[in-house]
Amino acid sequence: MLILRLLVLFGVIFMGIRLGGMAIGYTGGLGVIVLTVFLGMSAGAIPTDVILIIMSVIAAITALQKAGGLDYMVRIAEKILRNNPKHINYLAPTVTYVLTILAGTGHTAFAMIPVIVEVAKEQNIKPAGPLSMAVVSGQVAITASPVSAAVVYMTGVLEPFGWSYPALLGVWLVTTYLGCMIAAFIMSTFFNKGKLDEDPEYLERVNKGLIAPVSHEKPELPASAKSAVMIFLTGVLCVVLYATFISDVIRVPFTQYLQANVADGGSAISAALLTVLEPLKLARDGAIMSFMLLIATFIVIKCKLNTGELADTPTFKSGMTACICVLGVAWLGNTFVAGYSAQLQDFSKDIVAEYPAVLSVVLFFISALLYSQAATAKALIPVIIVALNIEANPDLAYILVASFAAVSGLFILPTYPTLLGAVQMDDTGTTKIGKFIFNHSMLLPCILCIFISVALGFVVAPIF
Repeated sequence: MLILRLLVLFGVIFMGIRLGGMAIGYTGGLGVIVLTVFLGMSAGAIPTDVILIIMSVIAAITALQKAGGLDYMVRIAEKILRNNPKHINYLAPTVTYVLTILAGTGHTAFAMIPVIVEVAKEQNIKPAGPLSMAVVSGQVAITASPVSAAVVYMTGVLEPFGWSYPALLGVWLVTTYLGCMIAAFIMSTFFNKGKLDEDPEYLERVNKGLIAPVSHEKPELPASAKSAVMIFLTGVLCVVLYATFISDVIRVPFTQYLQANVADGGSAISAALLTVLEPLKLARDGAIMSFMLLIATFIVIKCKLNTGELADTPTFKSGMTACICVLGVAWLGNTFVAGYSAQLQDFSKDIVAEYPAVLSVVLFFISALLYSQAATAKALIPVIIVALNIEANPDLAYILVASFAAVSGLFILPTYPTLLGAVQMDDTGTTKIGKFIFNHSMLLPCILCIFISVALGFVVAPIF
């Protein structure tokens, strides 16, 4: 029965890959039906909160893009790349990393792909190097973004074990960014060697006239672009501040200090702060959603956007595609994982307790099937907490903190939208999917980024 269920799991995922796009989500629904109706499994939990957070973030980014704000941010990033073209192997992943940190979605990499290809061609560098690192970094950054669904979920899980929101962001920001930069050094030094004009695939495409000329002409940005960016960044800052203050690790002692100060006849400022902090009842995931919708509202009003055109933006289309994929594939994955939670707990109890780094390997491979960092964390982390009895041994929570970056193993299979976009937009042919499916341009950068980030996590997390 296990073999039969595995065949269904991988079979419908493979079918979705062959069909492409939202079909990966569609076939996930087919898999749920087969597993539950015909193979006796109970339906797993639908990751509703994950999908809603993604939708709300995409809603804000859509308004930002329509107002020209996203293009404005990309222009700044493009200027950085063009002013320092020789350092593109490090600046390209840095730019996509920062954009993801701010936006909470790695789909912002789509806007940078053509720029990276152009700058690489101008410097006679194979675009595959900086492009693959940029796309991977844009996803690894999800595990350090204060407005991503994955971080919101994990901070809520880890808070009862004494981990504050700022401490977690600090660990994940340091380890993931350093992981990306070290991986970029390894890739540029040992793997992406040779000049572009020496690449056979590129020369063949030049002879066939398939290489697009480099164009620096850019449409003029709307006057609302800067205002939209300021509104968006202010909103993200508010999210971070709110999420920090509702953390019990920070709020409870701070509130106690203010109460003691007021009781001793302290200043009116302490009383005012208590008045502000007391009614903060909105949970962190609800805060992310409401703040994102609020940001979108302000952008629409301030920039006088035509709301009827919002659904036509590339960000909205790619974001809603991602939601469908997460709905189908994550629901399918949750159904399978829930059916074997007892076996997973036994495995975790015996293996992960003795070899903590094994958890990162499990998260890495499961994330490729669930198609989402947040969905992967939500499916497996509760099982691990029970298996390792972390509630009774909160010191073991560092294993979850250190392994979290491993949920970004979305590039094992060459199916993720930004990967496919990079292959299609690199007209030099250096970014490719090989004949054997797994030998594609993103696989090694993905493995390196996550391996190094997790290794750094096991060094840094115990210190915190």
